[in-house]
Amino acid sequence: MTTEAIHDKAMPDEADERDAEAEREAQHDNSVEISWFAALCDDDYRYLGVAEPELASSWAHCRDITLTAEQNGFDNILLPSGYTLGIDATAFAAAVAPLTERLRLLLAVRMGELWLPQLARQLATIDRILQGRLTVNIISSDMPGETLESAPRYRRTLEWMKVLRMLLDGESIDFHGEFVKLNLDPPRARTVSGKCPLFYFGGFSEAAKETAAEAADVFLTWPDTVAGVAETVSDMKQRAARHGRRLRFGLRSHVIVRDTGSAAKEAAARLVSKLDDGVGAAIRGRSLDAASVGVQRQAQLREESDDDGYVEPNLWTGVGRARSGAGAAIVGDPDEVAAKLDAYRRVGINAFILSGYPHIEECSRVGDGVLPRISHGHLRLDP
Repeated sequence: MTTEAIHDKAMPDEADERDAEAEREAQHDNSVEISWFAALCDDDYRYLGVAEPELASSWAHCRDITLTAEQNGFDNILLPSGYTLGIDATAFAAAVAPLTERLRLLLAVRMGELWLPQLARQLATIDRILQGRLTVNIISSDMPGETLESAPRYRRTLEWMKVLRMLLDGESIDFHGEFVKLNLDPPRARTVSGKCPLFYFGGFSEAAKETAAEAADVFLTWPDTVAGVAETVSDMKQRAARHGRRLRFGLRSHVIVRDTGSAAKEAAARLVSKLDDGVGAAIRGRSLDAASVGVQRQAQLREESDDDGYVEPNLWTGVGRARSGAGAAIVGDPDEVAAKLDAYRRVGINAFILSGYPHIEECSRVGDGVLPRISHGHLRLDP
């Protein structure tokens, strides 16, 4: 057989492999990360505003939420941080990590709360326990017991993010800034990859957006109309480009899914059927970021909604009556919810952090009905 014949004979197999690789890449480009939410901050209800002891933040309850998310095929789970609310996220992450096998943990860490070298060691150690499955949600709210204006607070956050990344990348530190003054070698404890985990970061003030553009990996936005999310993505892409960087984008939203759209709307109405507006206002006000620009936008969406609380099809703002932060829910049957997520994906969203009430029950509904309709997986470290 001639060399040309041998080459011709091999071509179909090589072409098939190239086609398969192209298909895998296309599937990855169209896939998103789907995360759930562990209610570490006393944010679990059957009826919003009506506390139930069995749904309060505790090791056992939040562990069960996390394991339910893993069993239902979610890719990641947000472990929120709140000083006056619930239980500590870092301690919880270390405890629950050995109980998981595939699920990533998105650990919320407030910049300035812990000494940087110790924080780097903690994160690297937890990543080791997780066998490389740690991601980090950067929080820039006030420290418990102190108030710092937005501009200097974000300057502090930016310094902490830069130095924390250097430590987790294994670099020696010689940094003398406004808030961080360190000269030391990195800790011996390293992440599994040897690199800093992905930094997820959200914020809507000018200072927050510029901090994210310069130092975050994934910019998180709260619920908004599809057009509103598209505007945010476009704005943040331009900001990141000015720093010679690229961002990925995540959407944090509640979700209510039922077998039919009408049943989902009934479930949404039932969720707030026992809510006292005074109690709702108190719940909204107890967060350290209750007066932020992002929270104000959630209030604006409620004002723009129809009489049933819908600001556009399948986006219900009623949950924000008793929730600081993410103040809207995607509501519908499995096809409608999946279609809404796909609409956000098509305007640039790469990751979703979802939650629902009660968290264990809604997690299973989303896992059964919505996840099989979506191509999803872990975000890669490198974009």
